[in-house]
Amino acid sequence: MTVMQLRYSFRLYPDTGQQTALAKAFGCARVVFNDAVRAREDARKAEQPFPTAGQLSTRLITEAKRTAQRSWLGEVSAVVLQQSLRDAETAYRSFFASLKGTRKGPRMGPPRFKSRKDARQSIRFTANARWSILGSGRLNLPKIGAVKVKWSRMLPATPTSVTVIKDAAGRFFASFVLDTDPAADQARMPDTDRTVGIDLGLTHFAVLSDGTKIDSPRFLRRAEKKLKKAQQELSRKQKGSKNRAKARLKVARAHAKVADARREFHHQLSTKLIAENQGIAVEGLSVAGLARTKLAKSVHDAGWASFISMLAYKAERYGRTLVKIGRFEPTSQTCSTCGAVDGPKPLNVREWTCTACGTVHDRDTNAAINVKTAAGLAVSACGAPVRPGAIPAQREETGSHGFPTQPRAA
Repeated sequence: MTVMQLRYSFRLYPDTGQQTALAKAFGCARVVFNDAVRAREDARKAEQPFPTAGQLSTRLITEAKRTAQRSWLGEVSAVVLQQSLRDAETAYRSFFASLKGTRKGPRMGPPRFKSRKDARQSIRFTANARWSILGSGRLNLPKIGAVKVKWSRMLPATPTSVTVIKDAAGRFFASFVLDTDPAADQARMPDTDRTVGIDLGLTHFAVLSDGTKIDSPRFLRRAEKKLKKAQQELSRKQKGSKNRAKARLKVARAHAKVADARREFHHQLSTKLIAENQGIAVEGLSVAGLARTKLAKSVHDAGWASFISMLAYKAERYGRTLVKIGRFEPTSQTCSTCGAVDGPKPLNVREWTCTACGTVHDRDTNAAINVKTAAGLAVSACGAPVRPGAIPAQREETGSHGFPTQPRAA
């Protein structure tokens, strides 16, 4: 079985001097990235072949450090600068693959110049950067120092790299990449013959085929009043002033609180469903299409795509089966008892009676049962095993909750 890569994110608390050193590292990495993009663009306009990665490294890092204009590049770790060049190369490869049609997903544009005002700043340290986790629990980074870390759990393996991130709310995070063995994770997961179908919605976030209804937390809707007040205060501040910078930070922190609460809810629910069921069926929703309707804010608030991606990588990690059925499957029109198709119904119709067999259906529960049936998982209700299928894992942040039957690590 192939090795699976996961990310574990932890909050950092750098002191004033370390924040200054991190700001220098962010700035140097940004300058090298922009220089690489500029060199590529100049070569394209001059109809010359693109410079290779080695040529860019020599010109933009090694030789640039000897000049008066770029001498300050020597104040940060060279690994940070090299990784910034690799990011530029990766961005160009993805762009060209998108042009050729060999890359899945929406079409990508060419790399753009980074700004010091970008909401997210990051630098990456690989193993050869000689970073380490000290016995005191601090993260020792080259030319930055030993940074305090808030460990919410233990790392299950030795990390291969660490990315230091500063978000729009001014918070610092360390994101560790490590290789995990799915076979070991599957051995920790208790066997079960249960399967479930999930109908995602807005009235309830999810309705399960066993009749369980999970309320939608509506984190954004609940925080709208506070967000509106903070945004109004921001709009009154003079552009370029320090008070405006403080107000912008207040808005960013309010949005970050909403996003963190939503992500935590998705992680808890997805882990619970994976632990309790061998097979899970969901409907493939067109979130991009729904986001163009009058329900856009509620759709984004629910975060269905993020939730399904969590189910996908956790299903592969723990040997479960996740089946996505087509979004054009008439799950809300079909009677789950006799299979008769009763036609489309307005959204305000939450219960309906089948004209063929007379069964009274709850709209969402009936749809969840049909999702499970359409995925071919209904046969497992009698105890037949469900074999895990190959599902591409999403490299998402793993949150603060791991396997639910284990005690949370301090």
